[in-house]
Amino acid sequence: MSGSTEPTPALRALRAGTEGFLPKTSEPEELLAILDGWAVLPAALLRALLGPARAASVDLDGEERRLLRAIAAGRSTVDIAEELHVSERTVKRMTAALLRKLRVSNRAEAAAVAGHAGLLTD
Repeated sequence: MSGSTEPTPALRALRAGTEGFLPKTSEPEELLAILDGWAVLPAALLRALLGPARAASVDLDGEERRLLRAIAAGRSTVDIAEELHVSERTVKRMTAALLRKLRVSNRAEAAAVAGHAGLLTD
């Protein structure tokens, strides 16, 4: 257990052989799960562990990379639609498909995972 919510010490501990890591703010159910033999990790830590490998295994085509770069740059749906010469609805559909492909839930996570895995470069 740690008072820190920063993933770096937790990642180091896990790589050194610990079987789990919980912040002190964890819910009692998480502690009980550990006593029952379950491996429990906070969601943010799990994403930090899986993100690079998960994103590196995703094969994006040119249009998806272009969309991802625009998302990572913080461009709006309207701006992206103008750049790609498609409707806003199409951008929303393309973004939803890209998020599913990257297995993330929002644009910020997509940009973080992609940047960490080097998907934003050609």
